[in-house]
Amino acid sequence: MTTRRLRWGLVGGGHGAFIGAVHRMAARLDDRYELVAGALSSTAERSLASGRELGLAQARNYPSYREMAASEAARKDGIQVVSIVAPNDVHYDAAKTFLEAGIDVICDKPLVTELAQALTLVKSVRQYDRVFVVTYNYTGYPLVRQAREMVAAGEIGEIRLVQVEYLQSWLTEKLEDSGNKQALWRTDPARSGPGGCLGDIGTHAFHLAGFVTGLDATEISAQLDTFVPGRRLDDNVRIMMRYPNGAQGMLWASQVTPGHENDLRLRVYGSKGSLSWAQERPNALAFARLGQPTQYLTRGGPGLGPAAASATRIPAGHPEGYLEAFAQLYKDAADLIAARAKGRDPAASSQREPAFLPGVIDGAKGVKFIATAVESSRAGGSWRPVSLASGA
Repeated sequence: MTTRRLRWGLVGGGHGAFIGAVHRMAARLDDRYELVAGALSSTAERSLASGRELGLAQARNYPSYREMAASEAARKDGIQVVSIVAPNDVHYDAAKTFLEAGIDVICDKPLVTELAQALTLVKSVRQYDRVFVVTYNYTGYPLVRQAREMVAAGEIGEIRLVQVEYLQSWLTEKLEDSGNKQALWRTDPARSGPGGCLGDIGTHAFHLAGFVTGLDATEISAQLDTFVPGRRLDDNVRIMMRYPNGAQGMLWASQVTPGHENDLRLRVYGSKGSLSWAQERPNALAFARLGQPTQYLTRGGPGLGPAAASATRIPAGHPEGYLEAFAQLYKDAADLIAARAKGRDPAASSQREPAFLPGVIDGAKGVKFIATAVESSRAGGSWRPVSLASGA
């Protein structure tokens, strides 16, 4: 879909914030957004300084997101969509503020720090009829979407086993004591919420498993560990999962595993075969039919379905990776926003179904997952229901 750029604003992601730069690159990769406004930090001074660094016009370089929402909503050329990339404790009020101002929202995960907040945002999205995207960005990889299509088509049969793990090493030592900004807020329950590693990367693993299999876990049994002395939140997570069709799952997330950088892996086993994908080698998907040699499907290569093809930008053999996958969510969001603004069916104007976009319900499921895992772990790993209440 060819359209003019969306007028885009940013909350958080100022000077020194890794994820802010990622969002800016992802948003511009397909030339669908123009950053015109921002409230980029937690203090007015730092926010304004970061806006000047990025070349924001003085009148649209805001000291706070509340001022930004009010001012932009009143402008004829105000922003159409805002990305919220601040620490977790900012997400709820910022998202609610922009929804009430009539502005679409793209929000980092986890959605919020408390389940009640998540459920309120679900109601707000419906009340104000806005587009709301949660950046579970690994769903933007072409071969993740290929795996989803293959599962839905029954190519590996009925799902029996799901194994997902996300391993990092960067918090093996008490980095938060060194003043590292990213470690400081992620290990602070007041800013991160009740989950440390659980909320930061465990929610990615949980969402990826559900996205590919099409199954929502019904119950989980969790053990949260804190291996680094003095750390206030978990840095290692082990979770068993039960699915409504009788399938079983295992999730392991850790930020204290030396030798692993950003090692997200998913394996799905069915009655007819299996699929295996690894984020650090994202351009190949292993597909094993029962009794036959394993095939390796490659991004851009032959035999892929429309979901993978529509998320592929360059020919086979030219690797695509993290930024392109992140950008895919931005591209899909732009298509959805533009289609809705013109009263069109997004599915009729592109090969990307809106269901590929993680939305506010996906965000709420992630918050429920965190709360349930914490509760289960405190109860010695007892099984707890993880599904959202009906009507959410």
